Formats: sequence, C-alpha cells, structure tokens
Amino acid sequence: MFDVAVIGAGAAGMMAAAVAGQRGLRVVLVDHARRLAEKIRISGGGRCNFTNIGATPANFISQNPDFCRSALSAYTPRDFLDLVRRHGIAWHEKHRGQLFCDESSEAIIDMLRRECDAGQVSWRMPCAVREVMRDADGFRLATDQGPIAARRLVLATGGMAIPQLGATDFALGVARRFGLKVVEPRPALVPLTFDPASWAPFAELSGVALEVSVRCASEGGKAAPGKRRGPAPAVFIEDLLFTHRGLSGPAILQISSYWNPGEAIHIDLAHGRDLERGLLDAKPGSRQQLGTALAGLWPKRLAEQLLATLDPEAPDLAARRLADVPDKTLRRLASRIHDWALVPSGTAGYKKAEVMRGGVDTRGLNQKTMEARAVPGLYFIGEAVDVTGWLGGYNFQWAWASGVACGRALEV
Repeated sequence: MFDVAVIGAGAAGMMAAAVAGQRGLRVVLVDHARRLAEKIRISGGGRCNFTNIGATPANFISQNPDFCRSALSAYTPRDFLDLVRRHGIAWHEKHRGQLFCDESSEAIIDMLRRECDAGQVSWRMPCAVREVMRDADGFRLATDQGPIAARRLVLATGGMAIPQLGATDFALGVARRFGLKVVEPRPALVPLTFDPASWAPFAELSGVALEVSVRCASEGGKAAPGKRRGPAPAVFIEDLLFTHRGLSGPAILQISSYWNPGEAIHIDLAHGRDLERGLLDAKPGSRQQLGTALAGLWPKRLAEQLLATLDPEAPDLAARRLADVPDKTLRRLASRIHDWALVPSGTAGYKKAEVMRGGVDTRGLNQKTMEARAVPGLYFIGEAVDVTGWLGGYNFQWAWASGVACGRALEV
C-alpha cells in the first residue's frame, strides 16, 4: 500500500511525486514508456524551453480562466529557476522571456529524477496501467507489473499531442469513468492547413517566412488589434512560415489555440507599417514596378504571388509601374495586405501539435489542490486538465505549478 500513486512520469508527474515524497509520503510513479520524459527531451530543439519568466494567468486558455491563478501564484517561474540553479544547470534567456538549458534538456530530466530519488519515490517503468478501481482504502491499479494499491491517485498522463511518443487520452478516460466532465480536446499550438486546390498558388512558397501579426475572431466578428479575448490577447506578433499544406511558424501555432473550425484568421502581412501611405507617397513619377516596390518588404516571389491573389480585379498588377496604378487600387491592395483573411480547412493534427487544448473540466477540480471535488483522493494535473499555455515555456510552467500544488496538498 502506497500513500500516493502517480500515473505519468512527465513534467507534472515527476514534480508532484518529488514534492510528495520529500514530504514523507510513500509514492509510486508509474509510466508505460520505455524512455523517461520524452516530451521534455525533445522540447526546445533538445534544450528544453523549461519556463517563461513572464508567465501569468493571462498566458493560458481555459473555459474556467481563473482556475490556474492559485497554482501559478504559489509556484512561479522564479521558483522553478531557483531549483534549476540549485542543481547547477546552466541556462539562458531567449526572446520574450523564454528560458532554455545551455546544453541539453537531459539536464532537466536528470534534475527531476534526482528530486524524486530525494523523496524515495518508487518507480514502475515501463508499466502499463490496465484498470483503475476505487475501494474503501483508496485506489487499486491493475498493471503489467501486478496490482498497486494507493490511498491517493494522481493522473499526470498529459494529452494526446505527439502520439508517436506514446501520448494517449488515458487521463480523460479515467475522468469520464469517475463521472467528471471533460472539455472536448483538440490539437493546439499546431500548424493550420488549407484545401489543397485553394492553397495550390501558395504551395510553391514553402519555406518562406516573415514577421506578421495574426488574430482570429470567434462569435461576434473581428477582434480589433489589442482587444482582449478572455484571459489572452487575440493578436500575436511572430514569424509566419509558408508550408506545402498551409501555414506554420510561431504566429500560426499561437493563434491555432484560439482558432475555431470555420472561422477566418486575419494576417497583417506588413505589420508596423502604413503601407497605404508608403505606396501613395512613392507613387508620383515612379517608374518602379509595383511588384519590385513590394519586394522590399518580402521575397519577390511572395510579393508577386500576393499581388496576383489579393487583388484579382487588377490583373498583372505586379508588372505595372507604380505611377500608373490608380490610388483606389493601391488603397484596396494595402487594406488587403494589412488584413489578409483566410479560412483554414483544419489543423495538422495531434502528430504535429505541441499540446492538447481542452481536457478535464477544471470546474470539477479544487484550484488549490487539483483534487476532483466529486471523487476525494483523485487528482488531475498538467496537460490533462483544461489549461493550455501559449508557445514559449508556458505549458511547462503549468506542469511545474500544478504538480507542486498537488504534491503539497497530498496527505496520508
């Protein structure tokens, strides 16, 4: 009989197990994978973007947006950074507060393993859990390595993103079996795809990247730049990448978490510029072709393709001299460049998604402990719950914070 069984030896699971073990509880950590913490290992290009120093509740999406406040305030990015420093891990900050290991993400995995060892955590790995049962003494697990009994059970099995690494919907299945509600899951931080026929003109631009601002609007039309939708702004200023199937890059991954099927995304391809004023000021007497003028903003092949697509009412626009293009055409073109509206056909799916949006409905959980209100002794943490962070270290911070909140709350 253990005091606590934690299913899922990823970021959140190891953190919860280590905290509980170091408080003197008998903890067993169970995971079906052969290699420990693969998502940590591959993150950040192998250097693990382990937190974001500026993380606040505003950087997370949930149907219950206030839920994450308690855990995030009780265990901050600086708290995790203190742990990293105590273990002597060299790190650096990239843009927008993103913190990475100087060397390998293995350092974070080793750190968490040592923290678990300090708490005398028992390991069952690889070990698949076949069934979860509840009885008068707590919970019983039927596993590949025999039965496990525990007074408390923590589900830290993550979401369905990157199934090739073993991701499943295990936690959601357990939640449903115990009567908890689940917010419909879907891929997030994921490339967006388009109908092949409509995307054909842009497929040859695969590999072209540029900085843009991007937004999307749900229920109620367009969201003006800077307008706040729930706990997060609707506008992201990041790099966009053209692909054979659609759009990717940080800008698209960010907005994908807010996008709903059937709605448009709005891209400002000349972010930070007054394109209309620039074109009209440059027009008098100019012998420069319009395509050449816009090639100063983007690669020439992108400029030519956008001119052909964004203003079909003006054929051969790229080859026309700027001085010969009517003012109203330049205004119309500038407007469309600043607000390129596209309706994706879907996403690249869980295989390309970095996280899952949705999960166990947090309205059924205690925000300070992560315990299911209707099932005493049952806890859900990390990506399994309906709290999804932005790109840039935020999801790891939620894993650490929710794991710590749970680990501190667990009692015999």
